[in-house]
Amino acid sequence: MKTSVLNFVDCSLPQLDKLFGLRWVRPLPALENWEKRAAPIVLSDYETMTCTHLRNLLDLNAFYWKEQDLSLHFIGPIFSLIHFTEPYRFNLFAQRSIETTLTTVQNTHITLMGKPDEILASGYGEPEIPYFAFNEFKKEIAFKGDAAGQVLSAMLVGQHLNQETKTVYGCYVLGRDWYFMALHHQHYSISRGFDGTTDDIHHIVRWLKALKQIVQEQTPNQQ
Repeated sequence: MKTSVLNFVDCSLPQLDKLFGLRWVRPLPALENWEKRAAPIVLSDYETMTCTHLRNLLDLNAFYWKEQDLSLHFIGPIFSLIHFTEPYRFNLFAQRSIETTLTTVQNTHITLMGKPDEILASGYGEPEIPYFAFNEFKKEIAFKGDAAGQVLSAMLVGQHLNQETKTVYGCYVLGRDWYFMALHHQHYSISRGFDGTTDDIHHIVRWLKALKQIVQEQTPNQQ
């Protein structure tokens, strides 16, 4: 049977719903649990100070930064706060190709492929199985496309590589706003937006720290 190819950048939520029988649901226990785990996390003085610095920097530049600016000066430093590197267990990888072939509800085959801006995956030097996909370093204005659909397509790849046994997580950024996602079986959900120019930045860091805890529980310690 012929297999077609669909790149992440061309995906949208309605398209993925139709192809793979996905359903947006609210509430989704997996997303609610992520939020509940994040809520009580206490940030250190250093993390709080860094959040204040980054929040002020974003507030001055949100309307003007291009994707690379946003990545280098705001998103990258936030990920560095979390320290997602645990050698031979999991790591954070930028612009790495991932793909898999899925069967649609119409019983056709589609290869989903692309390069998420970041993935948190098992492995050390090279990604193996993704647990978290992150897109897109988008400008606040003039954005075209479906950022949520692009992330969800990468999450579907991660789900399939996990043999559909684990919840897969995701996040996308539109200018100043962060949206967190969870995919469990054929159900997915999206959080409210968290504005990085407000005290929401503390929530963003808490969600990411909770994500690290979840991935630690899902991966064996190889050391």
